[in-house]
Amino acid sequence: MTQPARRAGLAPWSMILSLGLVSLAIDMVSDGAISVGGVFLEQLGATAVLVGLVTGGAEALALVLRLVTGPWADRTRAYWAFTIAGYGMSAVSVPLLALSPFLGGAGLAVASVLILLERTGKAVRAPATTVLLAEPAAAVGLGKGFGVHKVLDQVGAFAGPLVVAGVAAVAGALWPAFLVLIVPAVFAMGLLAWLRARVPDVRVYRSSESPDAGAPSRAPRRFSAAAGSRSAFVLFAIFAALTEFGLLSFGVISFHLADAELAPVAAVPLVYALGMALAAVAAAGTGWAYDRWGPLVLLAVPVMTAFVPGLVFGATLPLVLAGVVIWGAATGVQDSTVKALVADLVPEDRRGAAYGLFSVFQGAGAFAGATVAGVLYGHTVALVAVVGVPQAIALVLLLLVLRRRRVRA
Repeated sequence: MTQPARRAGLAPWSMILSLGLVSLAIDMVSDGAISVGGVFLEQLGATAVLVGLVTGGAEALALVLRLVTGPWADRTRAYWAFTIAGYGMSAVSVPLLALSPFLGGAGLAVASVLILLERTGKAVRAPATTVLLAEPAAAVGLGKGFGVHKVLDQVGAFAGPLVVAGVAAVAGALWPAFLVLIVPAVFAMGLLAWLRARVPDVRVYRSSESPDAGAPSRAPRRFSAAAGSRSAFVLFAIFAALTEFGLLSFGVISFHLADAELAPVAAVPLVYALGMALAAVAAAGTGWAYDRWGPLVLLAVPVMTAFVPGLVFGATLPLVLAGVVIWGAATGVQDSTVKALVADLVPEDRRGAAYGLFSVFQGAGAFAGATVAGVLYGHTVALVAVVGVPQAIALVLLLLVLRRRRVRA
């Protein structure tokens, strides 16, 4: 029997780093747009509530639709096809935002649809990409693998807003920046095609003793596991929903920066870049800490999240920046190390479906949080109370998950 590892076109770390470069480039595109999404919609005539609905709905789509794309990817094992299609949707929709200001009354509607389409691309690719990453990451350590990938991902999330800020400052408008983002989009799609040719099946990273290392998929992949594992997974998914609820949406945060005249439009992407820089640091730090000390590191997430609303909607720029620092750090952990625990809770061949189901909970929390933030905009004390209670519940749920995981082990 041929050893799977000998057929790998790239070493595990090379695969992780290459996928990270793809994420870096496409996140320059996606996060460049996200960094000014709220401001751009406001310029087109949107209210705080509409900004919350659109940006929150976009994040919800990026997460909830994974309930469909995750099992679909598992069933067909077309992980590369889903990944390429999803990245392609983001690569096309963001540059098209440049047309919105020239469409008159339809501009706001078109921009809203394109923002939703870009996040739909995230939903299409995310479960499949996570499976592609989980296989080589398992060979080097899930926490380290996801953490390093997240660092590269966040470098793009940091660089994209810088590009947007620079172009907006020079051009005096946001729309030319969307056109410039075509460059990293083309790079990402080219590198992705090369990776697909080098490693057509990521199961080559499994050990030869794995019983299904070379077996084809014959049945639909639905998430299932032992009763104890299922209950721990559901509790952890609720934990993620509650913490996502408290992280709100940068679209509403950026709306506040413009509406309260705390920063010029060209500086808003720089605030987002600050958050993404902290997300990268937090992802790397907690990734290594996860492999060393286990999921106890996740207890920091609801604690940090509880401070976000009171700071990001503050009356001064320093307060908002402090809130964005905490928001970014919590976001980095939520998007990286949290996934490592999901991988530990479910069987290898059910990860795509499990990540899809898990994302439904995250999406519901993200949409609810952004909508509530838009509705309660201007009523910060009430928003702090609405966010604080779920974070206390999230802490208790995570402790229950860790206890059940320890007992089952």
